[in-house]
Amino acid sequence: MLIRLLLANLRPYRRPLAVVVLLQFVSTMASLSLPSLNADIIDLGVARGDTDYILRTGGWMLALTVVHIICLIAAVYLGARIAMGFGRDLRATLFGHVNRFSAREVARFGAPSLITRNTNDVQQVQMLVLMSCTMLVSAPIMSIGGVVMALREDVGLSWLMLVCVPVLAIVLGLIIRRMVPSFRLMQTRIDTINRVLREQITGIRVVRAFVREPYETRRFATANADLTATALRTGRLMALIFPVVMLVLNVSSVAVLWFGGQRVDEGAIQVGALTAFLQYLMQILMAVMMATFMLMMVPRAAVCAERITEVLDTDSSVVPAPDPVVEVTGRAELELRDVRFQYPGAAEPVLRDISFRVTPGSTTAIIGSTGAGKSTLLSLIPRLVDVTAGAVLVDGVDVRQLAPEQLWNRIGLVPQRPYLFTGTVASNLRYGNPDANDEELWTALEIAQARDFVEAMPEGLAAPIAQGGTNVSGGQRQRLAIARALVRRPEIYLFDDSFSALDLGTDARLRAALRPVTADAAVVIVAQRVSTIIDADQIIVLEDGGVVGMGRHEDLLTSCPTYAEIVASQRTTEVPA
Repeated sequence: MLIRLLLANLRPYRRPLAVVVLLQFVSTMASLSLPSLNADIIDLGVARGDTDYILRTGGWMLALTVVHIICLIAAVYLGARIAMGFGRDLRATLFGHVNRFSAREVARFGAPSLITRNTNDVQQVQMLVLMSCTMLVSAPIMSIGGVVMALREDVGLSWLMLVCVPVLAIVLGLIIRRMVPSFRLMQTRIDTINRVLREQITGIRVVRAFVREPYETRRFATANADLTATALRTGRLMALIFPVVMLVLNVSSVAVLWFGGQRVDEGAIQVGALTAFLQYLMQILMAVMMATFMLMMVPRAAVCAERITEVLDTDSSVVPAPDPVVEVTGRAELELRDVRFQYPGAAEPVLRDISFRVTPGSTTAIIGSTGAGKSTLLSLIPRLVDVTAGAVLVDGVDVRQLAPEQLWNRIGLVPQRPYLFTGTVASNLRYGNPDANDEELWTALEIAQARDFVEAMPEGLAAPIAQGGTNVSGGQRQRLAIARALVRRPEIYLFDDSFSALDLGTDARLRAALRPVTADAAVVIVAQRVSTIIDADQIIVLEDGGVVGMGRHEDLLTSCPTYAEIVASQRTTEVPA
C-alpha cells in the first residue's frame, strides 16, 4: 500500500527527485573523499614534514567541504519542498475523494477517523518522504562508497565490517519488528481519542445539562491513558535504539584501534590509513543507523498509507452517470416511482414501494412516527443516498442520470440538523448564492422570520457565526438555514423537519411568508407537527417504511387511522378541535 501510494503521488515530482538524488550523490562522494585526504596529510605530509603538501591537500579538503555543505543544503531544501508538495496533493486528493462520498460511506468510516486520516496519517507519510529525501537517499551511497574506500585503505581489517554492520542491522531490526504492532495500535488510539473529544465538544450542552462532566472526564482519561500506554511502549523501544547504536559504534572503534594498532606495529598499514579506515567504518555504521531509523518510520507510515488507501479505494455508492443529462426542460416536477431503499446487510428495507408526485406550486408533506423513514426518503431526492429499487425523477429524468451539479442547482435543502459554518451571517447566507447582494439577504431573512434577531446584532449581516452555529439558538439556527435556502431561489425546496425548533406563532408566520416565494416551486416538507403541514396539498403518512395514507388533511382524518392517531395526540396543543 505504501509503495503504491508513494508511486502514485510522487509521479509529478520525478525531476526534482532526480535532482535530489544527484545532489545527495555529490554531497556523499565529497564527504567520503575527506578521510582519504586526511590520511594522505598524516602519512605524506605530517610524517615527512611537507608543509606545502599539507596546505595543498588541506585546500582540497576545504573545497570538498564547501561542495558537501552546498549540495546537502540544496538537497534538504528541495526534499522539503517535495515532501510538503506531496502532503498538500495527498490531502487535496483525499479531501476531494471524501467529498464525493455519500452519507453511507461517511457513516462507515466516521468523521473522527476521516479527519485523522487526512491530517495525522498524511503527515506521517509526508514525514517519511522528507526523511527519505534527506537521509535514505544518502544511506546506500554512503554504505557502498564507505566499503569501497575502506577496502582501499586496508583489506586486512575488512572482516571487522563483516561483523559490525550485520550485528547493528540485526539488533535494530529486532527492535523495529516489535514496534510495528504498536504503531498500528497507536493510529487506532488516536482515532478513539479524536472521536471522544469531538463528541464531548459537540455535545457540551448535553454533558452539562445532565451533569455528566465526571463521567466524560473519566471516558477521556481512559482513551488518553490507552494512547499514552501505547506511545510509552513504542517510545521505550525507540529509546533503546540509540544506546544500541552507540554501543556498537564504540565497540567497533575499539576493535579497529586494537587490531589496527597491531597492523601498524607490523608495518602492514600506516597511521593515516588506520585513521581513515576508522572514519569510513563510522560512516558506514552511521549510514546503517540512518537506514534503520528510516525503517523505523516505515512501519507507521505503512499503517497510515493503508488507512489512506482504504479511503481512496472506497467508491461512493452515489456514482455520476457516465453520460449525464446536463439540460432539463420544465419546472422541476418531482416524482418517486416504486422507490425502495435498503442498507447493505440489513434484513428489511427502510423504505418500500413509495410512489408520489410533486408538481410545481404544490406542497407535499411527509409525516410519521420516529424511525418511519421520513428523512431517508427525503435524502433520496438530492442523491445523498441512492435508491436500491425504483426511481426518483426530476422533470421525467432519473436523478441517477442527471449531472450532479444540474440536480443540486435545482434543490434547496434545509437539513434536519441545520449546520452553520464559521464566518458571518452574510457568508453563511451566501453559501447558497455567492452573488447575492445585501438586499436579497435581508429579504430572505425577513421571509425566514430571522430579520429581527439579525438586526438586533450589533454587526448585522457581518455578525460572527461560530462553528456549527453554536453562538445562536436552535430556532435561530433553523431560520438562518431556511434563509440560506431561500437566497438560492431553487426550483425544489426540501425541508427536513426544519420548523421543529420554532414556536407555533413563528412557524405559522414563516409558512405564510413562504407561500408566495414557493408559488412556482415544488415543496417537500418532513414534519413531526401536524400544524406545520395541515395546509399541504398532499400529505403522505409513513409507517415502517411504507405509505399507509396519502391525501389532504381532512381526507386522512377519516381514511387513515395512523394519521388520525397522530392528530389526536397533538390536538390539545397544535390543532384546535
